[in-house]
Amino acid sequence: MRAIVISTPGGPDVLRLDEVPDPAPGPGEVLVEVTAAGVNRADAMQREGKYPPPPGAPPYPGLECSGRITAVGSGVTGWQAGDEVCALLAGGGYAEQVAVPEGQLLPIPAGVTLTEAAALPEAACTLQATVFQQARLAPGEMLLVHGGAGGIGTMAIQIAKALGAVVACTAGSPAKLARCRELGADLAISYRDDDFTSAVLDFTEGRGADVILDIMGAPYLQRNLDALATGGRLMVISIRGGGRAEADLGLLMRKRASILASTLRARPVAEKATVVAAVRQQIWPLVSSGQVSAVIERALPMADAADAHRLLDDGSHVGKILLVN
Repeated sequence: MRAIVISTPGGPDVLRLDEVPDPAPGPGEVLVEVTAAGVNRADAMQREGKYPPPPGAPPYPGLECSGRITAVGSGVTGWQAGDEVCALLAGGGYAEQVAVPEGQLLPIPAGVTLTEAAALPEAACTLQATVFQQARLAPGEMLLVHGGAGGIGTMAIQIAKALGAVVACTAGSPAKLARCRELGADLAISYRDDDFTSAVLDFTEGRGADVILDIMGAPYLQRNLDALATGGRLMVISIRGGGRAEADLGLLMRKRASILASTLRARPVAEKATVVAAVRQQIWPLVSSGQVSAVIERALPMADAADAHRLLDDGSHVGKILLVN
């Protein structure tokens, strides 16, 4: 088959389409013929040599895909050849085929095309595992989403609103802020022009945010803690700005607040299956009803993966970028 390989760590130009060995489904796995794959920040980090795939995962980028099952390994129940699915992956989505543990498969939600479905699994599973399972966002609470116009951010706004939360977000341009409001954000803050801590505290009359979904890490730590409500939870899922910073433990104690952190890719297969099952039960009905939808900036041919990564690195996109076979 053909897949996008990383010739050497570096910029988008190191991505190239090449012939590689065909995968085969092992016990408990299915083989998926890939229709489309989502492009995520983690893929760019892997391309740069900063986020290697976990042991046993394909070496090719791609943490989510959609497509059709073409073969089923031993012990698989509930899925058969011909089924249309989307999937959470540990890697390998940038390819014509990928082997997937059956517990990481999801059906295509009603009203969603097979190509569009590739934009759903990574964001939905990340949010389920972090904002809802780990940080326990509840109806009526306030969620602050950093990077509200990104793939995870656009979905976080919609899901949190659908489940009864108040949502604030940050974004970097007037157009992105407007799109976040269209998706349901109650408060959209320019991280370039405004202080998000002051904006959140003003909006909540000094109370603060109950849950903050952070993608920046070190440079936002103190401001995030200042913006937390009493009993608030800071949920760190990426450290784009750096991974080391000092925290005021006294402030945490006075606020009875928590700093939480998580990654999804390297979790054991059984843990991922639990997250995927929860997504199917709790988030998929919101997608099928039209309350939540994938926001897709552009779909490019798989061979143009380098162009997709240039668009990702540029940061001007809203929502997800897809690669299509």
